Amino acid sequence: MNKHVHLEHIHMAFGEKQIFSDLSLSFDFPGQYAILGPSGRGKTTLLRLIAGLEKPLSGKISLPQDAHIAFCFQEDRLLPWKTVLENIMLVCCDPEKARFWLDQVGLAGEETSYPHTLSGGMKRRASLARALAYDGDVLLMDEPFRALDEQTHAQMLALVRRAAENKLLILVTHDENDADGMTIVRL
Repeated sequence: MNKHVHLEHIHMAFGEKQIFSDLSLSFDFPGQYAILGPSGRGKTTLLRLIAGLEKPLSGKISLPQDAHIAFCFQEDRLLPWKTVLENIMLVCCDPEKARFWLDQVGLAGEETSYPHTLSGGMKRRASLARALAYDGDVLLMDEPFRALDEQTHAQMLALVRRAAENKLLILVTHDENDADGMTIVRL
């Protein structure tokens, strides 16, 4: 049986601002999807609905019962009183696994650093490492490559694509190049 995330007849608004009116979408496992569209179209809201962080006004969202969701938010959301390693270990209890992901994102040697000592791009990569270390079978990524230089952006995109090979990846991006080879959903 094919697993999927399915949104049926979703209506969503914030006050007077309508976000979605009768939106229906399906995302199949495994699969890689890029959500594209101008600012304010509901790309982040879509991810938050799938994650259960927002509730639609009406409609139904179905996920496999055993789905584990990893979310890389637009904001870094690193706890300032925890080291980089401790931030990663919030989602995985294995320090070796946390170190592995820090190495994968190019932050080996920064384990004992605190977020305030990191550059914007380093914080972004630490946030990405945390999402990947969770090892969810659904990866929700909301502009995970912002604040990265072109070369690092390409490396992190390749890393995410490899990590998501047998998973469901839903990537919000404004960069059309990120969507190459993915199923594109335009909002």
